[in-house]
Amino acid sequence: MLLEAKNISVSYGQVRAIEDVSFSVSPGEIVAMIGPNGAGKSTALKAVFGMVDLKVSEIIFNGSSIRGLTPDERVMKGISLIPEGRRLFPSMTVIENLEMGAFARTRGNLKAEIGKVLELFPLLKDKKGQKAGVLSTGEQQVLAMGRALMQKPVLLLADEPSLGLSPIYVDLIFEKLIEVNGSGTSILLVEQNARMALEIAHRGYVFKNGRIFFEDTGRNLLADENVEKVFLGG
Repeated sequence: MLLEAKNISVSYGQVRAIEDVSFSVSPGEIVAMIGPNGAGKSTALKAVFGMVDLKVSEIIFNGSSIRGLTPDERVMKGISLIPEGRRLFPSMTVIENLEMGAFARTRGNLKAEIGKVLELFPLLKDKKGQKAGVLSTGEQQVLAMGRALMQKPVLLLADEPSLGLSPIYVDLIFEKLIEVNGSGTSILLVEQNARMALEIAHRGYVFKNGRIFFEDTGRNLLADENVEKVFLGG
């Protein structure tokens, strides 16, 4: 396994967000986390990235524990995050935002890497001198994805990448997730658009009330009558 999260429990004050959940990602996989709002999906992703406190839980990445590492140390290990809400630097240009995505890189040609990202996202080429704050919502999401890829991650964490986007940009984001995965990057995807997420995922976990209720291949979860009725609106 590339990633193993074991018995993860997270509380916010007196509220238990997730309780004793375990999940994994194999090399080359897209793994989707779906479920209703407040089910614990994003908290689980934040646990992987080191953004919440863990007690007795354990997270293994590439065979080593990363439980005590800070988010920037996890980036150095090969994990990148596309955060919910994009979290760009609005007063900085597209290129400057991409450069910020490579803050932890210790080697390689930065200019060449920016070129690769612009090739992956051609719509950013004509916007590269513009400030991120003036981009459309869809363009900002594309930029957030490009910034996360600047570190050349082994594992890409995507937290609600299609949230608030027009159908055209939703299709674009999912298309690019498939393309990035095809180049060898594993993806852990939290997504409200459950059907589209399962359609591209090799495996999926269905969250409810801070626990995992179903786990299977994306195809099997799509075909499961219980998942269809309760989680997919069938």
